[in-house]
Amino acid sequence: MANTSLDHQQVSPNKRLIVAAQLAFLPTGILTTLLGPMLPILIERWSLNDTRAGNLFLVQFLASLVGVQVSGVLLSRLGFRPAFLLGLLLMACGTATLYMGGAGLGMASVAVYGVGLGLIVPTDNLLIAEIGGASRSGAVSLLNFFWGCGAVLCSLVVWALPHHALPFFLGSVALFLVLLAGGMWGLRFPPAETSKASLPPWHEILALPTIWLFAAVFFLYPGAETAVGGWIGSYVSRLGPRGAEIASLVPAFFWAALTFGRGVGTLFLSLVPEHRVLRAGFGAGAAGIALMLWSSALPGVIIGALITGLSYATLYPITVARLSQHFGVTARSIGAIMFSLASIGPAVIPWLVGITSQSTGSLRAGLALPLAATLGLFVIHLREW
Repeated sequence: MANTSLDHQQVSPNKRLIVAAQLAFLPTGILTTLLGPMLPILIERWSLNDTRAGNLFLVQFLASLVGVQVSGVLLSRLGFRPAFLLGLLLMACGTATLYMGGAGLGMASVAVYGVGLGLIVPTDNLLIAEIGGASRSGAVSLLNFFWGCGAVLCSLVVWALPHHALPFFLGSVALFLVLLAGGMWGLRFPPAETSKASLPPWHEILALPTIWLFAAVFFLYPGAETAVGGWIGSYVSRLGPRGAEIASLVPAFFWAALTFGRGVGTLFLSLVPEHRVLRAGFGAGAAGIALMLWSSALPGVIIGALITGLSYATLYPITVARLSQHFGVTARSIGAIMFSLASIGPAVIPWLVGITSQSTGSLRAGLALPLAATLGLFVIHLREW
């Protein structure tokens, strides 16, 4: 009871900050997944082949990698506030200019909001993991539920709006980000961690097997998730006229299932051991991707997308929470490395999907890559660590 009381006292003063952090993950979800529903539109608008389309993912997540590196410096020296506010403003700038010109400006815009995402994603996750109270996994899962709401909203809006109205949607997202940054200016963030006494030498940290297991998960999982969500619309568009009609909508099925799972997972994680959730999630996720690739009909692909999204739901929040729990405040520094890998994976794996698809003439062959990554993660979690 005493611990519960302390946790309540810890969370209560941070309630406004937690709500603001959750709201920030709505546009973060929109922008992280924006290329998925818009990819068929951008391929047509900018006359892209699969290789050049895959480069968009490469640009976004390599730029995000830069943002993650900057966030690591800012978090360790200045605390959460500068990284948070700068990330919101960069996301606003990139979003506002994405649809204004050709492929060159589009690539630059993706890079700008990619840097902003690299600042926000680790900062917000580590902030909530640090101030979220007793159930770290539940708190981070709830945060990523808001991310999923943004991802679903993105697919639905892009599918529903005529192409000429897309600049209005993107401008609205940019305005929301600017207003949110202004509203968060006066909030009280946790102070910077200036003491380095708790941080062991890096050669000791790198000697820990657990670090390498975390590294594998932070690389493979976000890459697999982004590849599935990013390419499924284009995959469906090639299944015939009906598939082409709803190509921009289909990613919403994947993100909706993932979001629903994160909402339910907030309660579910308090009842089931995390290692069992991880094993079941990666196993079922692999089965869902296999169903998508095996089926040549639209219903089978949609069912596979739903299974994959639901299975993936809590896997990343659990991993972030475990990192914070395992390393404490030191996770602010180690997190820069892990979230860098979480940017490299989504840059490399979706890009390789495009390369493989272009070289083989089969997007199904390209999407075998996230299937292999998910199977690898299942094997990694067969033993508890």
